[in-house]
Amino acid sequence: MSSKYEPLIPATPAFDARGTPMSARYGDVYHPAWGALAQARRVFLEGNGLPERWRGKDAFTVCETGFGLGHNFLALWQAWRDDPQRSRRLHVVSFEAHPFSAPDLSGLLLPRLEPPERRLAEQLIQAWPVLLPGLHRLEFEGGSLTLTLAFGTVERLARQVSARVDAFFLDGFAPRVNPQMWSRQLFGQLVRMANAHATAATWCCAGEMRRSLAAAGFLVSKTRGFGGKREMTVASLRPELGRRGCPPGEGGSATAVIVGGGLAGAGVAHALALRGIGSTVLDPVFALGAGGSHKGHLAAALTPALSRDDDPRSRIGRAGALRALARWQEFDGAARPWRCGTLEVIRDPVGARQWRRALDELRLASDWVRWLDAAQARERTGVDLGAGGLWFSAGQLVRMEPLLAAMLAPAAIALRAESVLAIGQDASGSWRAFGPEGRVLASGDHLVLAGAHGTPALLATVAGAPPLPKLRAMYRMGGQVSYLDGADAVDTRAILAGNGYCLPRIEGRGVVGGTYVPDAESPQLTVAGHEENLRKLHALLGRAQPAAQGRGAMEGWAGWRAAVADRLPVIGPVAGAEGLWLACAYGSRGLSWSALAGDLIAAWLCGEPLPLERELLQKIAPR
Repeated sequence: MSSKYEPLIPATPAFDARGTPMSARYGDVYHPAWGALAQARRVFLEGNGLPERWRGKDAFTVCETGFGLGHNFLALWQAWRDDPQRSRRLHVVSFEAHPFSAPDLSGLLLPRLEPPERRLAEQLIQAWPVLLPGLHRLEFEGGSLTLTLAFGTVERLARQVSARVDAFFLDGFAPRVNPQMWSRQLFGQLVRMANAHATAATWCCAGEMRRSLAAAGFLVSKTRGFGGKREMTVASLRPELGRRGCPPGEGGSATAVIVGGGLAGAGVAHALALRGIGSTVLDPVFALGAGGSHKGHLAAALTPALSRDDDPRSRIGRAGALRALARWQEFDGAARPWRCGTLEVIRDPVGARQWRRALDELRLASDWVRWLDAAQARERTGVDLGAGGLWFSAGQLVRMEPLLAAMLAPAAIALRAESVLAIGQDASGSWRAFGPEGRVLASGDHLVLAGAHGTPALLATVAGAPPLPKLRAMYRMGGQVSYLDGADAVDTRAILAGNGYCLPRIEGRGVVGGTYVPDAESPQLTVAGHEENLRKLHALLGRAQPAAQGRGAMEGWAGWRAAVADRLPVIGPVAGAEGLWLACAYGSRGLSWSALAGDLIAAWLCGEPLPLERELLQKIAPR
């Protein structure tokens, strides 16, 4: 276990003598006795010049240093809703080292609210994330309001958040019990995130806090306090500091060209469309329909990755699975993934002991991952495996063609069945995609290369393109899944995973997979591939594989995977080529990366808080 790992420790309800919610850990109350919402309006909204400052803006971003019970967020949300001149979008980033579970938050919050805020709080609790370390993006008001919750210590996560902040709510427990919430180091990170003319406000007036705020780059002053406080602190960023200029996609006026119509391209196009940004997606496979890249692919599995030390692949995979849940559960019918859960079967006793010890150290929420013994595994899956394993409640069975069709359905997305042979920029900076004989197929302010193993060759057509050694080393693999009928199909209620996987029946058929064929000339179904899938299936089940004699014709699906050496995706802007983006190298985890990559690129374009930590963004950056 890395010494940098911090298990998330949830809060537990407690009250002071007056019945005010408090933290037993810090010995301080979550809000003053004279009213949390009243304090939020007077100190944090009025202290930051709200609602006046967001009026006439396309977007406005607030950062709060302690979420607590959420009163500041609810007061902000209500004020924004009530203002007919509000900004088109409102983004909130809030840190919380010890979040409450949804049931505890409900019990502490709802009984003490009046109907307007209670209705908002009910939406908040309904969307409340599973208690896992890292960043969690919640969306309200049709996506016009976002809340990015940073679960973990503020001294670590403040360095990890990417945002363009206009106003800061400084609201941690008192400096005497929680000095990290008021340190010069924290305030320095807030300045890193700040837009020009950013402001800050807090009920705290401690001298050391005000000196630290000033040393970080704020002009600090006192003003009339509220309730039992004679004074409060307000501040504004020094004029020479802060980000200037609007993000390129703010306002939804930007346009994009996306090369590649598989999971990578569809994820980006869908995320852009949700923000009002139109795109043209180019891929010859559209001749087979919107889901043509997975034509005939009956179903696949999305299972969160997990390592014993929660390495970057595990953390990015967790973020990807959470984004997929947030995005795709809103689809209807066959396009909506079935959250049936995944059991990763562990038969080796030594491996089982190591995993159980790792779960004890990681302390991840049991409603995300937990250990099941053999009897519990049988109860969950309906299959007597004779072994237990890791149970992931977020395991999802995905119908590939309907999912892709749903992602590419918005009117803002144009699909064209064209082959792109080169890309480049014109004199105005617009990006263009070229087909045969140099014909311009599409142009836009941005261009996203999402064409898997074809990406390096297209990038090489860009004049002055920066060398990207990691991308040049991309490799591709063929692979297949097999469809089973009748007695050959396994009647499992959940996804079974390990060295291979088995899905619950779809349309009466079983789906098992998958194979890996390096440097295959073309993806194709083979008898050898079917036999390999059957061997993996019977190893999962702990059974001897029956002889192949007399087996009838077998069906399935074959396709490509593209990956790089570290098996992480390559997502983000290409340095030195403004407006050019990559979303590729998804390997065998295209379902895990698709929604996350789409929201990352769209959030970058629109100046939104990014839904992934900075150190993880560096791991997947094009290089």
